[in-house]
Amino acid sequence: MNNKPETGSDFRFLILFLSFVPLLIHLYTNAFAGYGYFRDELYYFACSNRLDLGYVDQPPLSIYFLFLSRNIFGDSIFALRMLPAVISAVTVFITALMTIKLGGKKFAIVISSVAVIFAPVYLGMNSYFSMNSFDILLWTTALYIIVLIVKENKFSYWIFLGFVIGFGLLNKIGFLWLGFGFFAGLLVTDKRKLLLTSKPYITALIALVIFVPYIIWNIKNNFAHLEFIQNATSGKYSGLNIANFIKGQFLSMNPFSAFIWIPGLYYLLFDREGKKFRLLAIIYIASFLILVLNGHSKAEYLAPAYPALFAGGGVLIERISSVKLRWLKYAVISFVVISGIMFSPLAIPILPVEAYIEYSRKLGIHPSSSESKKLSELPQFYADMFGWEEMASDVSNVYLSLTENERKRAIVFGRNYGEAASIEFFKNKYPLPPAISGHNSYWIWGFDKVDDPVLIIIGGDKEDHLKFFENVEEAGIHKAGYSMPYENDLPIFIARHPKLSLSDAWLKIKHYD
Repeated sequence: MNNKPETGSDFRFLILFLSFVPLLIHLYTNAFAGYGYFRDELYYFACSNRLDLGYVDQPPLSIYFLFLSRNIFGDSIFALRMLPAVISAVTVFITALMTIKLGGKKFAIVISSVAVIFAPVYLGMNSYFSMNSFDILLWTTALYIIVLIVKENKFSYWIFLGFVIGFGLLNKIGFLWLGFGFFAGLLVTDKRKLLLTSKPYITALIALVIFVPYIIWNIKNNFAHLEFIQNATSGKYSGLNIANFIKGQFLSMNPFSAFIWIPGLYYLLFDREGKKFRLLAIIYIASFLILVLNGHSKAEYLAPAYPALFAGGGVLIERISSVKLRWLKYAVISFVVISGIMFSPLAIPILPVEAYIEYSRKLGIHPSSSESKKLSELPQFYADMFGWEEMASDVSNVYLSLTENERKRAIVFGRNYGEAASIEFFKNKYPLPPAISGHNSYWIWGFDKVDDPVLIIIGGDKEDHLKFFENVEEAGIHKAGYSMPYENDLPIFIARHPKLSLSDAWLKIKHYD
């Protein structure tokens, strides 16, 4: 009788099949469904036009990947979102491998994988380009390497972990929570003896060296990212509270997946076999506590920590159902898949917009925003996919109404990076002048000096604009159905003869949030 432990190669076809499921979901959505470019995607395009060591609201790693993607595949929505789609598949693949290393077999792999595939927050984050899909993948990879360290403690694994943490930080500084949890886990478990070796310090050194460019960028830019975090926490996220955060853990991960990740947490903390990997549970708990103590954390910030819990839960449920309650594994898988399919239109734009509105009403779900914004028929995530090309077209019409001499001196001013980035992105399709803004990295990028500039201002009040210009006239109006209300019915002004130089005014309009 062969008692050789099963490995990933024994389940290769199952793992590949499960990995292809989210890939196909996203490729179908990107090719045949979807809405439009997301506000942040347009801003990321603008960032990729200005490669740097950092940006006000994020480290630079994802922007460099976007730069490569644009040069290889182009700027279409399908091309833009191809990389997150692939990342969704790789995340499932690594989760399955982690499940095997934790002691799981076929059903454990299926359970942990479907939990990842049908988690609404993962579906949503992998449906558009951002640093978030990279964040989930890098966390999952780091957690898997930590499992390998616990099992084998090879020096090479510590090196790999250092690189993953370093690139994780260069993608999103929330990776610090994983690093803190890992150190805390080493300290409070029987792995503390590893702190007497050079391995964890070499890991930390590698991570620090990789992250140093963003530290240098922040020093040179007056710690812009810290200012951004402070302003966002006290401003647009101030309406969030601890209750929202905890409730969000169940809603964003799929309510039925709690029957996987809660047993997974138990498995990693208390099970005779699972507690060997208690480090993973402590990383989750430490991250959870950090975010709770912040008081205004978005629920999605903890999302990257769940693949390890899904893996542990899959192992425990498989074991229980193999001895008794044989129906349990089928019930868990069925409920997660069915509920995941039911909730998927709320996470990815797979339905036509009118069908989505009707569907959400039938479910009794009202539009939501994490930024306390006024909403109409759509949640902010979807509303921010509407109106950008129309905005560029409307601004272009105003621009074309100027005299030839005025066009040479024209600049578009957007009140936020979405408005400025939409003008910049659609400039190849519509006649448009350069765009500037005081929002986030646009403020750092500044403006080209123009004598007696003519500003086309998107939105705002005429009275406010007259504080800075001698003459302000309303020359158009921007309308876009389904967009965020504060981006709809916007007057477009032509402002002439500034009362003070743009350089002097620039200091007054900076806002990092």
